[in-house]
Amino acid sequence: MSKAKQLRDRIAERGLVHIMAAHSPLSAVLAEEAGFDGIWASGFELSALYGLPDMSLISMTQHLDMLRAIAGRSSLPIVADIDTGYGNAINVIHAISEYEHAGASAVVIEDKTFPKVTSLAAGGRQELLPVAEFRGKIEAAISTRTDPDFLVIARTEALIAGLGEEEALARAKAYTQAGADMILIHSKKKDPSEIESFARAWDGDVPLTIVPNAYPELDAPLIQALGNIRMVIYGNYGIRAATTAMQDTFRRIIADGGVQNVHKDIVPVEEIFRLQGMEKTQADEKRFLR
Repeated sequence: MSKAKQLRDRIAERGLVHIMAAHSPLSAVLAEEAGFDGIWASGFELSALYGLPDMSLISMTQHLDMLRAIAGRSSLPIVADIDTGYGNAINVIHAISEYEHAGASAVVIEDKTFPKVTSLAAGGRQELLPVAEFRGKIEAAISTRTDPDFLVIARTEALIAGLGEEEALARAKAYTQAGADMILIHSKKKDPSEIESFARAWDGDVPLTIVPNAYPELDAPLIQALGNIRMVIYGNYGIRAATTAMQDTFRRIIADGGVQNVHKDIVPVEEIFRLQGMEKTQADEKRFLR
């Protein structure tokens, strides 16, 4: 059974799946151990890892390299954040082939122009493609996938761009007609009212995906009560948690003039060895090195 089929089955069985963003194999391992249903191969997190803004500066090659590394260390399905598909519909054809072969179980493609600007940036440029052009991208993605269970998720940024619910619903319906398996609806409001209203108004044939970064109070029971949301992606919590921990630790070391205090508050090196699979490697050394 493919991981794409596993993801579809989890959605059908559980009603709502929880997908955690990762920017490295280590963060993917930690997400799997915590009990998430899948990994979000996040463009935002990878951009942050490189110290760059999320503005289409990370190449497809860089993202694919990280996705392959994650796929090699995690058994979870991977939902790949491919932004605008790296160009037009022809670029999307190439991207879908590459991401499917790299180990992704799903992709999310958004209807912004290329290059994009991250959705939640204050004053960010949020320009959307004409509906017909983005429909072509979705149709190209659907026609290119080789595994019918591979999910093509269409993300509309109509609410992010301030175009309102009516435009968001119209775009979502058009993308569904183009063959999208799910619709990701996004909002930068500090409360979930736009998402709740959209979800209640949505009468399309496919389920919804949300990314509750700006409205964290929308938890699983509230999401399930809306009825047609089947996937929630925690889009930037891995990199934010890592940054929080490193900022605190690094500042304490400078303030204390050493690691004499901070060392007891972080995981021991043995935990890193465990996550690295050191025990198996040592066993392989004993078995195979002559």
